[in-house]
Amino acid sequence: MKVAIFFGSKSDTEIMRGAANCLKEFGVEYKAYVLSAHRVPEKLTEVLIEAEANGCEVVIAGAGLAAHLPGVIASQTTMPVIGVPINGAIQGLDALFSIVQMPKSIPVATVGINNSYNAGMLAVQMLAIKDEKIKEKLKTFRLDMKKKFIEENGEGMDL
Repeated sequence: MKVAIFFGSKSDTEIMRGAANCLKEFGVEYKAYVLSAHRVPEKLTEVLIEAEANGCEVVIAGAGLAAHLPGVIASQTTMPVIGVPINGAIQGLDALFSIVQMPKSIPVATVGINNSYNAGMLAVQMLAIKDEKIKEKLKTFRLDMKKKFIEENGEGMDL
């Protein structure tokens, strides 16, 4: 397993599925867990230690409201942690601010609200630094994306 995906509630499953879909596109092994930093902190720590021992290199953590999960994970590992703020009380701004405002020396990379696909993409980019197979897939993905965009938009459009 290269990536661990954590989120605090089953109700976040559909939002976090975007990260899994992205990782699948690139053939990156992952495992997903529903674990709460507040309700089962001991189990979270246990699973995080196990994931790292099993070769995990990047963590994606989705959280809403107080959104402590990504920060709690980042405090317990040196692996990069990517936070996904999930729409909660204030259209997800509460979660966004909670995740991006980490204390000095415990960073959490953060993507847009509910944008777990981009968290998956950022994990792919991190892994591509040392994995040539993933790097080539990423280059092909980007070239195909550009080609498709130009094909769909390159000739202008009627308004």
